[in-house]
Amino acid sequence: MNKIGFDCNKYVELQSKHIRERIEKFGGKLYLEFGGKLFDDYHASRVLPGFKPSIKIDMLTALKDEAEIVIAINSNDIEKNKVRGDLGITYDQDVFRLIDAFRSCGLYVGSVVLTQYNSQPAAVAFQKRLEKLGVTTYKHYPIEGYPSNVKLIVSEQGYGKNEFIKTERRLVVVTAPGPGSGKMATCLSQLYHEQERGVKAGYAKFETFPIWNLPLKHPVNIAYEAATADLDDLNCIDPFHLEAYGVQTVNYNRDVEIFPVLNAIFERIYGYSPYKSPTDMGVNMAGNAICDDEVCRAAAKQEIIRRYYESLCQLRKGMWNESVSQKIEILMNQLGITLEDRQVAVAANKKAKETQAPAAAIELNDGRIITGKTTSLLGASSAMLLNALKALAGIDDSVLLLSPSVIEPIQTLKTQHMGNSNPRLHTDEILIALSVCAVDDANARLALDQLKQLEHTEMHSSVLLSQVDEKLLKKLGVNLTCEPVYQTKKLFHAN
Repeated sequence: MNKIGFDCNKYVELQSKHIRERIEKFGGKLYLEFGGKLFDDYHASRVLPGFKPSIKIDMLTALKDEAEIVIAINSNDIEKNKVRGDLGITYDQDVFRLIDAFRSCGLYVGSVVLTQYNSQPAAVAFQKRLEKLGVTTYKHYPIEGYPSNVKLIVSEQGYGKNEFIKTERRLVVVTAPGPGSGKMATCLSQLYHEQERGVKAGYAKFETFPIWNLPLKHPVNIAYEAATADLDDLNCIDPFHLEAYGVQTVNYNRDVEIFPVLNAIFERIYGYSPYKSPTDMGVNMAGNAICDDEVCRAAAKQEIIRRYYESLCQLRKGMWNESVSQKIEILMNQLGITLEDRQVAVAANKKAKETQAPAAAIELNDGRIITGKTTSLLGASSAMLLNALKALAGIDDSVLLLSPSVIEPIQTLKTQHMGNSNPRLHTDEILIALSVCAVDDANARLALDQLKQLEHTEMHSSVLLSQVDEKLLKKLGVNLTCEPVYQTKKLFHAN
């Protein structure tokens, strides 16, 4: 298990070299729109086994003497308190997180730009907060008719109204807390201002998925469609690249649709367009670092199944509509995969049927599948976690890592003093209890030492889990799926 399909060292070398070549192509200054997640790219690490979630930062660190970071955030998102679903924090909070993270890696954060700025009260307050913390900020304004009114956009009344972002380095990486933040518009506005100042500068785009030099129906590219099914993104053959070079490459619908407008903008700024296709604009070299295609194909198929389960759960919670799961189901049919291909789900559901109660299963990195059932003391996920740690530590299944005398006082605290109706221990409570027992119990210590081995394991629950359990399992690096079923018939489901 844990076979490697992606060569990180090769990727960093190729990617750094390719970006430097693009900088030189434009005379020594490049604005690089950085799409996707710079930190914690767990989707990429799941579909490209061997891809480190932080590898993009490693790549930028290799260029840190030449690079600076500009963070774009949409002022409307600040006003609406838009939240990152994966982290549970607002976009403005994430700006601070990103600044701290970049600085901790030795990367220079030059400034923050507030896009779509219209004196929104929350945006004004956010700018003041940034400035008090010594972070330089700029404002970019809405442009009527954007992006189709090219004549207005590339004029004093369009990009010309935006504040010019002062930069110091050859490579300016424009990133953001999430989609719709105005990264591309920020780059193009800067090109206009640089041209007005007589400075040669270029634009390029870094987006890991879809991978342009893999086939359109490659599972890795289809996994990207599944991951963005709620956004209506579609992979497609780049028709402009095909016409210009006679070569099939893969892009996604939004870039293909906007390319004629971008071409027109480039022509008004430069007097010509430096690119013949959306693919030309990209600098991503991930496809060239795949070292085992079959491993990546298998991993991507599992990711598609995970995304399908997620869509069903979001539908059950009332967050998404049926079209998302229907779209992913079509993608599964294209590849001939079914839910039966997720062995850990089969095991969990079988255990639930046998016990007539919620159950959970985890597939360890050596291929063993460990299950857990619901008891009066433990929820199924907690029981499964203890069983998995025992299996990894080589502790006999009959050994109790936590005796009832340890668990029962915690249950009393939860139900009689904390107001919880569910007496069973969550996974985080189990680990705290196990940590306490580890002071005097060698088996408990040995079990705790196995926690790192849970990274990249696969887990399935026969019922929806609480946010507490979901967050804990995510921190441990466990890839979780759930059946779209609540454990109880209550209307309100607390954490």
